[in-house]
Formats: sequence, structure tokens, C-alpha cells
Amino acid sequence: GEGEMGAVPMLFTDGNGMSVSITEADTYDYPSLLLQKKQGNSFGSTFPKVVLKTKEMKPDQDRLEAIAEAAPYIAKTDGKRNFPWRVFMISDNDTKIISNNLVYQLASPLKLKDISWIKPGKVAWDWYNANNIYGVDFKSGINTDTYKYYIDFASEFGLEYIILDEGWSKSTLDVSAPNSEINMKELTDYAKEKGVGIILWSLWRPMDENMDKLLPLYEKWGIKGIKVDFVQRADQYINNFYERLAKKTAEHHLLVDYHGGYKPTGMRRGYPNIINSEATKGLENDKWDDKIDPEHELTIPFTRMAAGPMDFTPGGFVNAHKKNFMARFDRPMALGTRVHQMAMYVIYEAPLQMLADSPSLYLHEKECTKFIASVPTVWDKTHVLEAKISDYILMARKHGKDWFIGGMTDDTAQDFTVDFSFLDKGKNYEITWFQDGVNSDRIATDYKKGSKEVTADDTMKIAMHSGGGWVARIVEK
Repeated sequence: GEGEMGAVPMLFTDGNGMSVSITEADTYDYPSLLLQKKQGNSFGSTFPKVVLKTKEMKPDQDRLEAIAEAAPYIAKTDGKRNFPWRVFMISDNDTKIISNNLVYQLASPLKLKDISWIKPGKVAWDWYNANNIYGVDFKSGINTDTYKYYIDFASEFGLEYIILDEGWSKSTLDVSAPNSEINMKELTDYAKEKGVGIILWSLWRPMDENMDKLLPLYEKWGIKGIKVDFVQRADQYINNFYERLAKKTAEHHLLVDYHGGYKPTGMRRGYPNIINSEATKGLENDKWDDKIDPEHELTIPFTRMAAGPMDFTPGGFVNAHKKNFMARFDRPMALGTRVHQMAMYVIYEAPLQMLADSPSLYLHEKECTKFIASVPTVWDKTHVLEAKISDYILMARKHGKDWFIGGMTDDTAQDFTVDFSFLDKGKNYEITWFQDGVNSDRIATDYKKGSKEVTADDTMKIAMHSGGGWVARIVEK
């Protein structure tokens, strides 16, 4: 309706391949762009005003605030400056939307001196799976024993990090000390011994108010990164907070993952320790409704991902189709097939990539877990082989000498022919793949693994079932 506001990136398409994605880049010391619906097919730009005063929306609510008073202007800034880029990414083919890198290219260059310590990778996440570990002799929960188990799991599969999400700290507003069930020194010593890094969750307010105290403390503890949550604003102050925190975390050799905030605008080019950003309806929504379906998962690579890395948090291994799906907060299910989830590790760009499900379940499903653990989180080359907005995607990515292929489809099954001409001529390769099992339409966890030799001259027919996927690794022989 007229007057409605929408966040960018916003994709406009004629449905026949022509599209334009509207977003912004290099948004320093300025509010974020929003689009507002005008008459007919027109849109105008609008910006959040400078916030003068906020108020709690409910008593004792630690994360929801309303704007009590806003200024009649959108920014106070230096007149002699560059303003943010307004970006129009125009494409005549859906495959080109995915490979567009304009937001990053338009962003300000590197602002940090030393980036040698920045380590991308994968992270075992606790909150989605509600710390549901089993087959152990201790009570699972937000406690030292549970996180040692997460560290053991990460170490066994070569995952770089574990995360301690909400609940690890004394309170959500005091993140300077752990809760009484966690011995932080014991945990950080154990993690260090096992070669696993720890990332800590925090609301944005405590970080905003106490970063000079908290960040040196985390560094002293041996923490490797923070996940900052529930920002839920996009005014000038917030953009400046993002930069201030990126700069300060870098001084203390900490990664930062911006959760519950707005889309990337290329700030990670200036501060590559900004390792991921959420700003998407991710897998966790499966805990309370059924909107995170294959259709949605085939839309966001073309919409939100055009702006940059996307913390969707994949890896749900309790797979089901809609007719068997139930939203369960503490024991979540994921829509679509097992291989559909596995393919996200190749398709979704995320230098810090979560494994959302329970380590106990992953240990029970070792064959699939080993595969997702082997997928890199940063890439040297990307080829989008086939793509249609909201329907399907098939892409090949290279890291070092290895190639990975990921394919996903919505609820309509699709067949494809993979052409291996992107491989080096004259070399022999081995491909190992996972495909939807013959009964995956009924039992969504059903998959089949296969392998064979391939060369650049070969092609291969593949099938993806309803809500399905296909994923492979190709190594030189």
C-alpha cells in the first residue's frame, strides 16, 4: 500500500530475467536508506531521523525500545565529505544477480593496519538447538560441561569456533561476567588446548555503553569474537556505533558478527573483522513458524545476499516437508530435505558460517556432518551455473585447488546437467556428492552419497527433489 516502507536491498524484476536491485554502499556517518511506496509503481527514498530520546516498550524489556523523540533532521555531518552510494544493480539474467559484487567494490578501502589475525571459519551454535545434547552423563544447559562438549565436537570436525549465545552472562545487561554455571577460565583454557575459538553474544546496548571495558576484558579471557544482537535501528548513531565497534574490536583482535541489525553496506571492506551480518529471516524462525520454507530460501540469495554476507545460520538436520512440519521452539525442525540444508554451505555467502543443530545429532549423522565441516567459508572463484529467482540455484565455487558445487530448489523438483568445463583441462578429478534420497519426498532426511572420476570434458545429470538439493566436492587426483 501507499506509504509502506521497505528495507533495501529491494529487487524489482519483470520475471523474464531483467531485474534491478536497489541498495546502498559506504554508509558511514549517515542513516540507512529505506524505500517508501508512492503512487502507482513509484518509490521514493526516506531515512530514519536522528534519535534524541528512546523509551522502553515494556517494563523490564532488555531489547525492545521505541523512539520517544526524533529530531527534524536525518544527520549532523561534515559538509565536505563523500556521501553514501546509491546502488542500482541491473541484470539481464538471474545468474548475474548472484555474482554482482558492486556494494563491496564501492565501499571505502581497508582502514586496519594488521589483518593477519582475522580467521574466517565455521562455528557450532547453541541457541537454535537449545543446548539439546544427549548421551552424556551431565545435565545439558548453559554450563561449563555442555560447552566443553561443544568444544570437543568442534575440535573433532575441524570447526574453528563455538558460540556462547544468550544466557552465558550474569544477565543480558551485564556481559562482563559469566553466569554461575560457567567457569570462563576453565572453558577458555580448554578451548585453547583444543584449538577452538570462543565467540560471545551480547545485546548492542551494553556494548555501546561499555565497549572500552568489555573488549579488553574479552581479549584477556582469550575470546575470539562477539555477536552483537537486537540493534533494530538504522539511524546515523547506529551506523557510527557499527564503525566504532568494528574499530575497537579490531584493536582487541576480536571478530564481530552483526545480528539483529541491517544489511551490509560494504563496511567489511574497511574492517574485515566484520565477519558476518544477519539482516535476514533465517533458520531460527523455524522454531516458531513455517515461513522459512524452500521458496524463501531460494529468494534470499537474489535479494538480501546481493548486499553481502548473510548469517542465515544453516545446518538443520531434523528435516521435514510442510505436511510433516511442526514449529517446535526447543526441538526445531527445518523445512526441505537434508541435502537442501547441506547445499546452503556452498550457496550462502558467510565468512563465519554456523552449524545450527545439536552436536549430538551431528555426531549421529557423521557422514553429512563431515561434508559440511569440509566446506570452506571464503572463496577464490564463483560460477553460477543455473539460477531462477525463488525457484532454483546451482553454483560452483573454488577454494584453493578444490571445487564445490551446491544446488537448491523450491518445492518443485528440478533436473539439471552439470557441465564440468570450469575444471582444468587435462587433469583428473574425483567428485563426491550427496543427492536427495529416493524417498526424500516422504522422509526429508533421506539422502544418497556417491563418487566417481570426472574431467573438464564430462557432464553429469543430477536430480533435485521437492524442497531438495545437491552438493558435491571435487578434488584433483
